[in-house]
Amino acid sequence: MANRVQIRTSSSALIAMIADEDTITGFLLAGVGNVDLRRKTNYLIVDSKTTVKQIEDAFKEFTTREDIGIVLISQYVANMIRFLVDSYNKPIPAILEIPSKDHPYDPAHDSVLSRVKYLFSTESVASGRR
Repeated sequence: MANRVQIRTSSSALIAMIADEDTITGFLLAGVGNVDLRRKTNYLIVDSKTTVKQIEDAFKEFTTREDIGIVLISQYVANMIRFLVDSYNKPIPAILEIPSKDHPYDPAHDSVLSRVKYLFSTESVASGRR
């Protein structure tokens, strides 16, 4: 049991977002937005002026914050930092890639889906089925 990851339980956890303005606006209207006492938000709006470094920094910040349980990231933004998204392996916060208005969802690039496919192919090989 020492190898098991302890999942922190608290009364509430935030959803962080890294996406285009329209996607962020929709989630903010749904009540997902948050600004803390230090004026830090739980989202990053990605536009043509946003650098890859800013996206990387936001991803690293959101995945290390104690108060965030899920990070939603547009798939086209995740493709910009694919090496970070694919190397992230902690259960919390969970990383979910979502489509955006201008960029359709491509299951071939989804890191979660590729991990699930890998698990099922490993299980089928281990059990002798294929």
